Amino acid sequence: MSRKLPLAEGEASRTACARALIRSGVDEKTGEVLTDAAVLERFGWCVDLVAELTSTLLAEHWNAADVNVLASGVDAGGRRLPSNAWMALRRLGWTVTPAEGVKVNDRIVRMAQEQAGRALRSVKWRADVAAGVLAAWPADPGKRTREEWDAVRDAVPGGEHLPSSVIRSRTRQVVSFEHRHGRLPSDVFELEGEPRVARMLLLAACDGQQAAIERTDDGRRALLRLKLPTRPSPQKYADWTWVACPVTLPPTIPANAVIHLPTVRIAGGKVRADLAYTHPVPKTRRSGHTVALGVDWGLNTLLSVGAARLNDDGRITALGTGAQFRASGVLAKQYRLRRIFERLHAKTDHYARLADPALDGRAGVLAEEIRRVSERRSHLNDALARGAARWAVDQAIAAGATVIYLEDLRSMEAGGMGRTHNTRLSQTVRGQIADRMRHLAAEIGIAVVTVPPRNTSKHCPHCLAPLRHRKAPDRPSVSGWKWAICPNTECGWEGDRDQGAWRRIAARGLAHQSKTAVERSTGAMVIRSVVDTMEAKAVITATPKTSRTDRSKTGPTRPSTNRPAPRRRGVPSPARPTPRAGQRPGGHAPTDRTRLPRAAHRHQGVTTINTPTTSRHRPQGAALGAGFHLHAHASPPRWAEPAPDLTVRMGSLS
Repeated sequence: MSRKLPLAEGEASRTACARALIRSGVDEKTGEVLTDAAVLERFGWCVDLVAELTSTLLAEHWNAADVNVLASGVDAGGRRLPSNAWMALRRLGWTVTPAEGVKVNDRIVRMAQEQAGRALRSVKWRADVAAGVLAAWPADPGKRTREEWDAVRDAVPGGEHLPSSVIRSRTRQVVSFEHRHGRLPSDVFELEGEPRVARMLLLAACDGQQAAIERTDDGRRALLRLKLPTRPSPQKYADWTWVACPVTLPPTIPANAVIHLPTVRIAGGKVRADLAYTHPVPKTRRSGHTVALGVDWGLNTLLSVGAARLNDDGRITALGTGAQFRASGVLAKQYRLRRIFERLHAKTDHYARLADPALDGRAGVLAEEIRRVSERRSHLNDALARGAARWAVDQAIAAGATVIYLEDLRSMEAGGMGRTHNTRLSQTVRGQIADRMRHLAAEIGIAVVTVPPRNTSKHCPHCLAPLRHRKAPDRPSVSGWKWAICPNTECGWEGDRDQGAWRRIAARGLAHQSKTAVERSTGAMVIRSVVDTMEAKAVITATPKTSRTDRSKTGPTRPSTNRPAPRRRGVPSPARPTPRAGQRPGGHAPTDRTRLPRAAHRHQGVTTINTPTTSRHRPQGAALGAGFHLHAHASPPRWAEPAPDLTVRMGSLS
């Protein structure tokens, strides 16, 4: 099977991953059909051998000197190191041998070197950040001055574009180490320690002598063949045999995709395969967009989106009023699980402080419950991220947009909004949503670009004047944050804060297209800074209101009656069981109410009208706040007798 993907004009190759299960297998030497438990056991033996070799490699080279040598990209002879981690480690002479009496082939050592090399390469970035933070350690770690912020950014490579939240989190980690040991750490290797080795097989580091995968004729399944040990500690090469494992391909893998060797993991008592595949997709563009979708982040309203168009004359107009993705129910469950998680940890910490051996059993039960709650939170966040990203990409497809602009809120840390509100803002899944949005948008050639979030909710989308934020549109004098009003009399725009934000984001992205860059580490598109001259053009031009019909005077005016519409129902009430005699049919107001409804037993709230004090007329239930309908009453005519007060002799309602 050819691994080269043919591409047409305007196409690019895209590598993605899909999950699958390995449920059974066949030992090709004996012809024995392996059950699910037997496959799990043999994969587990192989994974344990690789994990032991990986741990040995990391223990030998987990230091700053070796990591810097690997990150330099050249060997002792000045030659460039290969991109594959296992080849780079072999070029440097970093190898490992199994325990005495254990026989493994060279491909098993390759997988261990690949996993260790990836871990050593990834720690280089964290080491540079920690070294920069320690080199520019502030006088007050909790609050840096402007000069101290500039110093730490200068000390970190690429620190001018580093999110502030990364520096703060690393600072808190150093402070915690200082509280425990009474001194600052020397580097990140002392701060973190050796990483935990994941139980997995990186089959991408192998060749056909260890593993191979091919699609079957129908294209819905694939056959994975690999060598697995027949015992926990194989003593000779004869203890390794070929096992053929059929794998059902997920429907997300296209028929024309090229499948690569997967990464096999053991999780939850099952053998899972992360299938990598490459398929052609339309190319994404960094500039040249005319229709864009702006995405604004929120809390209860998780996403607020809308489309904008860049016209030929340079004007930017909004296409419609936008839409919102509300996830109040899912977020409420997420907050409930967070509170349970915190209470369980509080109980565990209390048992640890007591140090009573009799409580070890209870502590074990709490640890298992913490694991279950963590899995539920993880699955809920994953489902929320998938749903929100799919909805946003569907909105872009419906609007015909070729780019999605969203705020870069990686450096946002919630503060000053109360303990509960700050926690809710800090635990949103913005990063997962953005990653999945890039994954889904790349399949159809839509670019996803992050833009700076500065003043997206503060300035008017039509004239860039600072907005006045109020509590609600009918309460223009009460300070709040939800409703925005432009003080510019010539503009006069007002609307929901999030609706104005997506307009600003879309207009800023369209105006700064030439400043779009691609991050080398992640490949994500980003606009790093705002240019004042371009920002002045990032305004939404209001379109004049037009009527759908011609209302010019061409004849006599059609007469209209002053008779109001009848208040009775236009259709009969639905059929119901025969009621007792004298009862009105469904749909009419009951006349036999003898007491106030349950809502009247509530205390007076801020959303109810004030209790009348001057007039003799007193609306039923107004004293205790019975809701809206009992307050929407008609005043009696002047010539009529005052209505009797039904609440005089009813007693207490509390």
